[in-house]
Amino acid sequence: MNLPQFYVDEIIINALKEDINYVDVASDYLIPEDQRDNAYFVAKADGVLCGLSVAMRVFALLDDTFEAKLYKHDGDNIQKGDLIAEFSGKTVLLLKGERTALNLLQHMSGIATATAAAVELVKGTNAQITDTRKTLPGLRALQKYAVTCGGGKNHRFNLSDGAMLKDNHIDAGGGITNAVNALRGKLGHMVKIEVETRDLMSNEMMREAVKIIDGRAKTEASGGITLETIAEVAKTGVDIISLGALTHSVKAFDISMKMKK
Repeated sequence: MNLPQFYVDEIIINALKEDINYVDVASDYLIPEDQRDNAYFVAKADGVLCGLSVAMRVFALLDDTFEAKLYKHDGDNIQKGDLIAEFSGKTVLLLKGERTALNLLQHMSGIATATAAAVELVKGTNAQITDTRKTLPGLRALQKYAVTCGGGKNHRFNLSDGAMLKDNHIDAGGGITNAVNALRGKLGHMVKIEVETRDLMSNEMMREAVKIIDGRAKTEASGGITLETIAEVAKTGVDIISLGALTHSVKAFDISMKMKK
């Protein structure tokens, strides 16, 4: 999955505008404009790396003299203490970009790490791990890319990708049958319809539902699933397990930027 550079740049520029405004009162008044330094990223935990090229792009957009050497890449398993990258540039601009670069890198690596943990827990079953649309505004593409780095797959990117009928759609559309028939008469051949059950289903009920469907349609489990419960859900035979927590409430992965003395 390759993210368009213009899309990534827009996210970065907006983040930099929010953080820097027009002056950094610490760096601009403390460090000479022409001073240069070397810095590096180091892992402070074990997990899966994601967003390194995005983080490097933060500095490159600020400093056209920026140079970097990468020792790890997106999707790599990293351990606490691993040297991730070394880079050099104008000191003031390294300091100005530090927080934005780390915010993106830590968040994306956190998503990749959580996804990898979920994927590992369902190994040997039929289930695929996917994300949802429960993403942070403006960061959806980065978050969904991070899911793929962790070995997961992407659910819908937006409302145009598929017709997913939730309880409110069904109520507003006059019931499941009416809603499905209405959509089938209007949707193009490339768009699929997914219907969400209204009531919470136990693992036993899901297992029975999978048997009844017998491969005639894809089955998806979603809602309230955690790393503690995901293995048992996967054993029901569902095709997909979607987890909103991968993107809406994931823990940031601990990575530090250090200046070389």
